[in-house]
Order: sequence, then structure tokens, then C-alpha cells
Amino acid sequence: MDATDLQRKLTSIDGHGYKSYRQIAGSCNFPKFTLFIDYVQGDPFAAPSRMRARVAQSDAGFEGRLYENAVRRTALEDYLARAFAHAIGKFVKGKRGTGKSGFIGIDSGGQEILERTAAVVCEEYVEVRFAAGLPAEGRRCLSREAEAMLIGEVPELVEASLFKAVLDEKKLKAHIEAAEDQEALREQLSAAGLVAFVADGSILPRESGIKDKPLAGSNVVSFLSPPGLNREFNLPNRGRVKGMGIPEGVTLIVGGGYHGKSTLLFALERGVYNHIPGDGRELAICRGDGVKIRAEDGRRIEKVDIDPFISNLPFGADTRSFRTENASGSTSQAANIVEALEAGSRLLLIDEDTSATNFMIRDEMMQKLIVKEKEPITPFVDQVRNLHHEHGVSTVLVMGGSGDYFEVADTVIAMEEYVPRVVTAQARRIAASRKDVRIGESGGRFGPLLRRVPLARSLSPRRGSKEKVAAKGLKSILFGRQTIDLASVEQLVDRSQTRALGDLVWYGLRRGYFDDETGMAEVIDRLLADVTEAGLDIISPYGEEDARKGRPGAHPGNYALPRRYEIAAMLNRMRSLEVNM
Repeated sequence: MDATDLQRKLTSIDGHGYKSYRQIAGSCNFPKFTLFIDYVQGDPFAAPSRMRARVAQSDAGFEGRLYENAVRRTALEDYLARAFAHAIGKFVKGKRGTGKSGFIGIDSGGQEILERTAAVVCEEYVEVRFAAGLPAEGRRCLSREAEAMLIGEVPELVEASLFKAVLDEKKLKAHIEAAEDQEALREQLSAAGLVAFVADGSILPRESGIKDKPLAGSNVVSFLSPPGLNREFNLPNRGRVKGMGIPEGVTLIVGGGYHGKSTLLFALERGVYNHIPGDGRELAICRGDGVKIRAEDGRRIEKVDIDPFISNLPFGADTRSFRTENASGSTSQAANIVEALEAGSRLLLIDEDTSATNFMIRDEMMQKLIVKEKEPITPFVDQVRNLHHEHGVSTVLVMGGSGDYFEVADTVIAMEEYVPRVVTAQARRIAASRKDVRIGESGGRFGPLLRRVPLARSLSPRRGSKEKVAAKGLKSILFGRQTIDLASVEQLVDRSQTRALGDLVWYGLRRGYFDDETGMAEVIDRLLADVTEAGLDIISPYGEEDARKGRPGAHPGNYALPRRYEIAAMLNRMRSLEVNM
């Protein structure tokens, strides 16, 4: 149908029951684009209708160099989704009746540039996927309002966002090149012997704990690398950049309270993602396998080998295959480390403020009072070097309350009024001068990393007679009968990642990847390989077959790709999870 046909259909159902809107489902050809009405909601209070607007690439005008590789394509798609969202704020009237009537929205993201399903760019076309609340009065169709949305506003949104000629070419170029430079820098870190890099001039502080935009004002301190850690890199677009390189090994970030220790670590934990221009952390880059580790009282643990950290528990609990329904701070932090390593991480990011004190350190006075034979915990200070020597695991640790880590650190960075200073030599002198020396308790080794196999029977998404998987905000997933708490998974940054997490696992179950023989890490490998090959659309339970055959189906316009470490974190926090070792 064309716009005239759509208008005629809308007129014919004016005042009819809301389900009459289903008559407009299908494709509609406008002069400059095609509107696909893929799914029509059955009620004005239900999830909005799903639609797509597609422009032929010959008209859109985005030349191939703008999306010639995966990084550029992701950045361009991200930019188009944001442009469409900006146009919504400019052109859409908004509330037009009952429930979600008049709503138009697109998944456009925050400060990070993530692979999303909200926009698609290819040689043939550009496309945005959006949601629209078809107008109603009560539960009856408001056709004139729907016509104003679909025939009036949507064309304006498309014309303002999906044609290169109308976009700010300078901003578009900067957006794509910023992502490309960040990825190029991240890829150079390992070869340079670094785990992270922070460019001079970066703005690390945020507006607040709940606002991720950069702090502004006269008191904001731009980052300046200290002598001794200065490094330079050549980037494909920006060229030569200078800043601070954090070496592999064990790095301490020390300093007084409120001087920027945790701010630096937070920038590093978010530095696993690319950021939009103007964020301030565009060149605060961390290796992609960096995982933030914290204590997590109360979480369930299913057969994790925490023996390198905790052994000889009372009543003979097996710490080589430890399980509990209600972990303590120390056992949860130990499990979080081992699970991250199992998923492939070789970089741990730890802040003492969110750690269990008895897991991190046991000083010489306590060693004298409570002998090792009576203490099950081997503190992290005694395993951090073994982790590096045996498994190549580096650690960046914020520590303001204990100097015991001076003896095991390769690099010590002091933050003073948000300015870093290298104090490694001074820390070593202090450590060498101490009179009472604590005794290492690790026995000199960490030990092997054991493989776990998740059992399919423990991962059912069934809830009554149906299967139910849904994100409940950023930090919670409903999976069948259980709610998975992700509140302590700190590197989840977007609700669309959370939504994808649940559907990734559900997809893996449908594909038979959880076969009671394949290890946790290998299952995740298979999931991400499919996404790389066929796109994130493939995980949708409603459009999987269509995605495999290149058809649009019921488009999943609200997914963002999570990392493998967050997939593992979700699986490990399922209270139903069972594994074999």
C-alpha cells in the first residue's frame, strides 16, 4: 500500500475497537522511504507497535567508507539512531489519548557506542527500528491522531535523520572516527605491554553517581599523565596522542579520600566500551577483557573452585566445588574472580570500597593472633602475583587503607587532587623498611582453572504454560520462574544489553548449545560466533528464522550487545543453575 491506502484504512476504522489497527500491518510506500508496520499492539496499554523506516542507500547517500568495517558500521548506526531520537524530540507531539497513545521512541543509547539493533546500514538501504503507540480513546481507534503520527510525523523524522545530505557532516565524521580511534587504541594495548591508557586532557569525573555525563565547571581537572608512565600512540584519525599507560602486572591506585582514585578506576571499567565525542573519556581506554570485581553478599554460588582463596572451611565444605545459596562477602568475591577467569578475563579491576576486607588483606598482627591453621581465607594480597605469573592475569586495584600491597605491586600511582603521580619507588622503600613482616599464605601457587559445564535442565525459561524472558530495568532479568539479580554486575551500562542477555541464553537453549557437555566459556563462544555471523537480530525468539534467512520478521529494535563476561555473570547468578565439573 501507499500513503493514500494507509490513510483510507485508518479512516475506515475510526472509532472501532483497538484491534482494528491490525488492518494496517504490512509495508507502506512513501515517496522517499518505506514504512514497515511489523507488529500492531493489541491494546493501548500494551507494549507499543513495532515499526521500521527504510531508505534506499541510493537516496540516503552514505558512501561505503562510512561503514566499511564493523567499528565504523556500528558507529554510523549509533549516530543514525541518535539522530532519529533527536528528531522525535523536535517533531513528535507526544501524548494523544489513552495509555501509550502518541508515543514514538527508539533505542538510542547513552554515553557508550554499542552494537545495537535500532538501526541498520548496508549497501542496499539504511533503516531505523522504532516503537509507536497507536492512539486510542479508551480502547477505540483515534484514526485522525494515528494519521497525524504515521503520515505526518514519521516522514518528518525520516527526512531529518536518514539522509546524509541533511545531517551535520562534521559531527557524523567525528562520531565515526572517534569510535575507530578508540578501538584502534584498545587493539594496541597488549602489544605495548599495557592494560589501559588515559590520554592527556581526558575529563574523568562525572556529573553525579546517577548522571554519566562529564562534570563541567572551573574546578574540573583535566587528566595529565605523570612522568614515568608517559606513552604515545598513533591513531588512524586523530594521529599522535600522549597519555598515561598502565602496565601489565599489579597496579595500585592510592591516595587520600576524594582525590580521584575511584574516579580513575571507574573510567577504566567503562573504558572497555567506546564513547561518544564530548564524553571526556573517549581516550580513557581499557583492554576489552577487564572485569570489575566486587564482594556480593547474598548471591548464590554453584560449584566454583574457590580453593585458591578459601579452604579448610568448618564442617568440611568442599571449596574445590563450592556452592551456597547465601554467599558471604569473601566467598562471593572469590567466586566472582574465578568466574571472570573462567569466562576469559585476564584483567581484574578492584576497589577496596566494594571489597570484603578479610578477603583483601590479613595483616601481621592478625596472623599472630589467629594462626593460619585456624583461618580458611588466603587473602588476595597473597594470590595476586601468583595469578599474574601462572595465568597472565593483571590487576588494577584501588587501595587507600592498607600498605601491605606495596610489596606485591609492580606500579603504584598516587592520586592527588585528581592528578596522578608515580610513587612506586617510595612505596617499595616503605615496604622494605617495615619491622613486622607478614607471612605469605598462598603456598606459592594459585593452581589450575577448572572447567564447568552448565546443565540445560537448570536453565528453563518456562513460566507456567509459556516461556517468559524479559529485562526488568538495567539490573534484573525475569527468566522463567526466577528473577536474576544483576545489581552488582557493574559493567552493564544499558538496559538493551540486559534485554539481550536474557534472549541470548534463551537462544542458546533453543539451539541446543547447552548440551550438558560443553563448558561455560565454549557455550558463550558459540553464542557470540552466531551473533558475529548473522547479527544480533538472530537472538530474538520472534524473528530467529527470519534473521537467519535475511528477512525482517518481528524486528528486535531494542537489543545492545553485552560482553561475554556479562553473559557469564548472568548465568552464574541464576539461582537454578546446575553445573558439572
